[in-house]
Amino acid sequence: MVLRVVIAEDSLLVREGVSAVLGLAADIEVVAGCGDLPGLLAAVAQHAPDVVVTDVRMPPTNTEEGISAATTLRGSHPGIGVVVLSQYAETGYATALLADGSAGRAYLLKERVSDPGQLAAAVREVARGGSVIDPAVVEVLVSASGRSRRSPLAELTQRERDVLAQIAQGKSNAGVAATLFLSERAVEKHINALFAKLGLEAEPDTNRRVKAVLMYLADASA
Repeated sequence: MVLRVVIAEDSLLVREGVSAVLGLAADIEVVAGCGDLPGLLAAVAQHAPDVVVTDVRMPPTNTEEGISAATTLRGSHPGIGVVVLSQYAETGYATALLADGSAGRAYLLKERVSDPGQLAAAVREVARGGSVIDPAVVEVLVSASGRSRRSPLAELTQRERDVLAQIAQGKSNAGVAATLFLSERAVEKHINALFAKLGLEAEPDTNRRVKAVLMYLADASA
């Protein structure tokens, strides 16, 4: 199966570079390129791609257009994977990207574009509903949490890990409860316990869920 990709990047040089790198993969076809958010959404409507590779900042505002596109597509085209490229290891962007679930989403630093294997692997992973977070972003997050070099998930019970694995798939508390045959109250208790063990306290629940997912993904890829 050939994966159809739309690239959104306002720098023509970078856009052509990403296209050339992906063009090296026999199972990936770049079907369109654009330089701003409206152009990206129009290209998606026209070409129905499997994956979008987008810069985090583009016109018209050059702020968080890539994140906005991922959020919009989650509702309008849930089957499309999104790889967001950023120049900086900013956990805030990764947190925003995963706020509605990690399935089919990747956040990579632009320096990874020079490695054809990594970029193509991320495209394939989000196309099948998986997630990829740049190791540099995870390192910043874990370092900021003040945890030791040991896995942040080492203190979790097996049930807490099971609950976190379901959260990483973007499931609500009700969805986790149905999958694991637990009550929603029991799920809430497990979530509060794992938040405490991961050092994720005194923050909005959405942010804590996303940061917990980032740690889970880092542990899974270690």
